[in-house]
Amino acid sequence: MSKKRLAVGLMSGTSADGVTAALVEISPDRVRVRRFETYPYSARLKNLVLEAPSLRAPEISLLNFALGEAFAFAALQISRGARPLVIGSHGQTVWHGPNAVPPNTLQLAEPAVIAERTGLTTVADFRPRDMAAGGQGAPLTPAFDLFLYGRGPLRAVVNIGGIANVSLVGHGRLWSAFDTGPGNGLMDEAVRRVTKNRSEMDRGGKLAARGKPDEKLLKRLLHHPYFRTSPPKSLDRATFGAALLDRYFPRLTRARLPGALATLAELTARSLRLSVLENAPDAPLAEVVVSGGGALNAHLMRRLRVLFAPVPVTTTAAHGLPVMAKEAACFAWLAARVLDGKPNHAPAATGARGVRILGKIVLA
Repeated sequence: MSKKRLAVGLMSGTSADGVTAALVEISPDRVRVRRFETYPYSARLKNLVLEAPSLRAPEISLLNFALGEAFAFAALQISRGARPLVIGSHGQTVWHGPNAVPPNTLQLAEPAVIAERTGLTTVADFRPRDMAAGGQGAPLTPAFDLFLYGRGPLRAVVNIGGIANVSLVGHGRLWSAFDTGPGNGLMDEAVRRVTKNRSEMDRGGKLAARGKPDEKLLKRLLHHPYFRTSPPKSLDRATFGAALLDRYFPRLTRARLPGALATLAELTARSLRLSVLENAPDAPLAEVVVSGGGALNAHLMRRLRVLFAPVPVTTTAAHGLPVMAKEAACFAWLAARVLDGKPNHAPAATGARGVRILGKIVLA
């Protein structure tokens, strides 16, 4: 990249809330988010996304094109008055099976629809190439984390969406990166169950702050086999999803919800801390930098600050990157790398056999 360029990044995570779009200015040594917005899914579209693993082929095909329209709308809205060079779309993950035989993954939101509606070259479907090269297909943000923070001291760069992931980066290299376990997903599902979908989340962690974690249950949850698996590793929403709530929280009620949320928030916080401690290099950790919806959960952030003390826990906003825009900005950057013919993933994170250029290109 020899000069500043504009790109659009599109992302929808495991929570399936909608499409986050970011208009990003990319230069050789930095990125700047000019603006970003999340465009919520309709209730019908969200339900289809959450039900996707059980849908039939005709319904999956319809969902792919419907999501393409939703992603295209988001791209058009966020790029009004600007002339971006490219769109990078992660799509909507509806299945991720890195340990299946053969490994496989599926992200929907038809890029041909995005390119046709916007008139912009669109790069999408990043995960399969990494998986074809022997990798997990995820996480894909560590290459971006290395670009942003690699020249500084050792940091744990954390994103807490439906699931949580960490990149241990600094001193010129990426040391390790992987999905750590549940993020907001279990907490959101618990709220939806108790409120019969009238509420989507525990805003600010206010309910969790009123509850008390169940230490015996936490001990059992922290013995989940995923936490004993060594990196590289990645998660699908189902691993820490509805079935886990059914097993460990079978009688959720309004009265029990604060305690359940306190326990689930503690699970996210403690599993993150354990992941960092067990995989960090033998060097002082300078900072934990958090992005994603979890950064807006005041209770969860308080718990992370207690658990990581005296290491400071901040957010990407302190580094000039809005917490809800980071992943979308990442896919804008990944797409720009594709146009430059440059590798855009981190094999050290995914386990791929070597560096590759990820993504399928639909020309304008």
